[in-house]
Amino acid sequence: MHKVSNKKYKSPPLEKVVFPHEGSILVRHFSEKNRNTRPYWHYHPELELVFVNKGRGKRHIGSHLSYFNEGELVLIGSNLPHQGFTDRLSGHESETVIQMRPDFLGKEFLRIPEMKNISTLFERAKKGLSFYGKSKEDIGEKIVALSDKDKFDQVLSLLDILRDLSISHEYSILNANGFSMVAAPQDNDRLNAVLNYVRSNFQQSISINEISEAVSMTETSFCRYFKKITSKTFTQFLNEYRLVHASKLLAEKEVSITEVCFECGFSNYSHFVDQFKSFTGKSPSNYRKSIQQVF
Repeated sequence: MHKVSNKKYKSPPLEKVVFPHEGSILVRHFSEKNRNTRPYWHYHPELELVFVNKGRGKRHIGSHLSYFNEGELVLIGSNLPHQGFTDRLSGHESETVIQMRPDFLGKEFLRIPEMKNISTLFERAKKGLSFYGKSKEDIGEKIVALSDKDKFDQVLSLLDILRDLSISHEYSILNANGFSMVAAPQDNDRLNAVLNYVRSNFQQSISINEISEAVSMTETSFCRYFKKITSKTFTQFLNEYRLVHASKLLAEKEVSITEVCFECGFSNYSHFVDQFKSFTGKSPSNYRKSIQQVF
């Protein structure tokens, strides 16, 4: 067994968001020719609103793991670690990213009565929100249009978008019992060492003894710590990570389900099928068929 190297396993980098001159929000539009090259796993104090126009990919926000297959509209709160949502296999048309400080309208503005819903939205966003249905479709169109507006109209349009998000009921909370980078520094370092270790080794067997030794803890202490921070057991988190990767492989690669099973770190095919069905509500074969019908 080996311990985590501080050089290799480090906390997610703090992304420094640079706003445009005389601007309070940052709007970036990415396409096939102009891809998003943000850090893979990072955080920042600014809120981030992301619309992926069509396509599919992984969500990794805090301790939440899932896969989307018809585009994505997500609002990420302050200091909530996350990864990029698109890659060269995502099949999306474009991605629009909006970043804003929580007080981009002024420290007192969120306190006025008319801003109550948006203030509540910002509070909910600390756990990560994914929007779906007509909300995703309609609000997504408004988000894409932002990049063609001047700074003043961007602010006005963003207020309209935030108002729509704040009154929508078509959303899921992603990181309900997860974490943000506001815990004790030693917790941040330790937890991100675990996440990076899983990311590098999930295709192999990872025992509780191995992962606890990797972060210099006893098995009992590690299990208690991980459950307290993420509200999941380590085994549950590891299996979810593998199953999200399986979802991605089933959607994006023409490989057999047996190959997907073993490539994701499962050693028993029947167990993999049972776990996948429990996680997604569909067997691997039916899941693949449903994705093919969408695309």
